[in-house]
Amino acid sequence: MPEEEIVHVSPGSRWAAYLLFIPVLIVMAVLGIFFFTAFLALFAIAAAGISFRLWWLRRKLRKAREAEEGEYVVIEDAEIIEERTDEPHTK
Repeated sequence: MPEEEIVHVSPGSRWAAYLLFIPVLIVMAVLGIFFFTAFLALFAIAAAGISFRLWWLRRKLRKAREAEEGEYVVIEDAEIIEERTDEPHTK
């Protein structure tokens, strides 16, 4: 029984294996790029959604805080309008 088994591969079969592996590697690379792009697009959409939600909540809190502060406007020239009715007053 020999100590080492040596397998001799002919150069033709080696080139055939290379010719098979090259298209497989190309297909795997294309699929990898496709799935990476799809994942990146989903990540970008999720990040945009979360960013919009945080912006909306901050805007809502800011408006609530401004309403609590009691904004007011000073009116300097105001005309007082008195309303009268034509009905006689009864006592």
